[in-house]
Amino acid sequence: MIGDENTIAPVLNRLRRAHGQLAGVIAMIEAGRDCKDVVTQLAAVSRALDRAGFKIVATGLRECLDRQDDENTDPLTIDELEKLFLALA
Repeated sequence: MIGDENTIAPVLNRLRRAHGQLAGVIAMIEAGRDCKDVVTQLAAVSRALDRAGFKIVATGLRECLDRQDDENTDPLTIDELEKLFLALA
């Protein structure tokens, strides 16, 4: 699980918003809307997904740091953290 209810709710809201925006982009393309409008809306979808991803990584990082005291859980390595951040780049 990634975070508690208070942490995950904003992420889910962003993902739901991106889902709606993406549906809007599809409808715009199907309706033959102007390229500028489609690209603007597509950029908004991309930003919403990026923000959700960064929030997930930040939350996961905080949880990993909090779990370092737990003897049953190995903390993430530097390479694993780097891969998480690069996946969003």
